Amino acid sequence: MRYIVPLVLAFALALTPDTSVLAAGSSSTPANPDLAQAQKLIDSDDYAGAIPLLEKVLAADPKNADALNNLGYSQRKLGDREMALKNYEAALAIDPEHLGANEYLGELYLEMDQLDKAEARLAVLDKACLFGCEEYSDLEESIEAYKAAHGG
Repeated sequence: MRYIVPLVLAFALALTPDTSVLAAGSSSTPANPDLAQAQKLIDSDDYAGAIPLLEKVLAADPKNADALNNLGYSQRKLGDREMALKNYEAALAIDPEHLGANEYLGELYLEMDQLDKAEARLAVLDKACLFGCEEYSDLEESIEAYKAAHGG
């Protein structure tokens, strides 16, 4: 019995992620200074400045769904829908339940007048966000605004 408690504790610690090395807003991506700097640039609407940093992150880690999502977001904000679509889809190929990529892809679909596809992204978020999440609420609001503006 005296060995069970330390064993259970060790097992629980092994399953707990070390949040000190995780990027903000991510549950699986190790902190990366270029990714963090790109996020700061995106937050200040400097999408063109963020793109080279995100490309640098992806050169070192091509399967970084967060970087692909942020690259797609920056490209979409700069008007490059085709590249944004490609990068959102790449992020979702790596992590099909990536909250940001699902939200932003849904918003891109609305920009492209593809309401049915935006609603499909909302359905994915509904399943991924068990108790609700900001990404679901934001996309739902965008869909409602789209419908109101388009008489639907």
